[in-house]
Amino acid sequence: MPAHARDFETMLAAMRPTLHRYCARMTGSAIDGEDVVQEAMLKAHAARESVGPLNNPEGWLFRIAHNAALDFLRRRREVPEPLTEDELAAIAAPDMPDPDIITASLRTFLRLPALQRSTVILKDVLGHSLDEISAITGASAPAAKSGLQRGRARLREIAAEPDDTSPPILSKAVRARLVAYVEGFKVGDFDAVRAMLADDVQLDLVTKLQRRGKSEVGEYYGAYAATERWAFAAGTVDGRAAMLVYDREVSLGAPAYFVSIDFDGDRVSSVRDFLYARYAMEGITVLMLDRP
Repeated sequence: MPAHARDFETMLAAMRPTLHRYCARMTGSAIDGEDVVQEAMLKAHAARESVGPLNNPEGWLFRIAHNAALDFLRRRREVPEPLTEDELAAIAAPDMPDPDIITASLRTFLRLPALQRSTVILKDVLGHSLDEISAITGASAPAAKSGLQRGRARLREIAAEPDDTSPPILSKAVRARLVAYVEGFKVGDFDAVRAMLADDVQLDLVTKLQRRGKSEVGEYYGAYAATERWAFAAGTVDGRAAMLVYDREVSLGAPAYFVSIDFDGDRVSSVRDFLYARYAMEGITVLMLDRP
């Protein structure tokens, strides 16, 4: 591999956790955020040779991730709020980053319009300047300033509201399938787990490898069968079915990472394992259905 290609791959790997922090908050989900990051990585690879030398490769990559996130939001039919010139002119200059915003859950950011959401995340979570925010989002400086101030104000309002919201609840059927899947890990019956796989099941061991098909994905379970390091519990992550994985050598009080599971009927259609992508744990909403 040429040196410039190795440098590009090194940059992508180094930027991935930061891009995920942004995309997870834009989508309100660590799992959807990883989908957007992967889409952005593919687009970056496809575009790299055609753009020539990059003065600011990190900014270029962030712009790709931002646009990928907007494409995701458009598919969900979420449209940024319109802003008038009078509204833009009335906005005061932003102050220093708000440290309280960093601790907000991923789902909280979904309550902001897209422009407000992106500017607040870029400024208060990731520490970008207004000029950088304008370059990444393509918004004018006044629009970025407006989005930041309005987004901050709305998040403060949300923080003052009673916390009476809860993530979506799994259906009884999905919950039963998830519990059965996790039970196979608990008792070491990986033949039973493999029997739950759909013929065209997809595996994503995030940042490491991808496999498709029952035969290839079935080999993935050998690593779990060969160790007693991990403990398992059924749960949800940001309202999605997941297996929570605990490191016995560290703590059984909090999961070390998670594996998201999708079902098609009574079969497992996809498995996304975040063993090597623990950055995805930041800000997630976890609900336990049983104990490790």
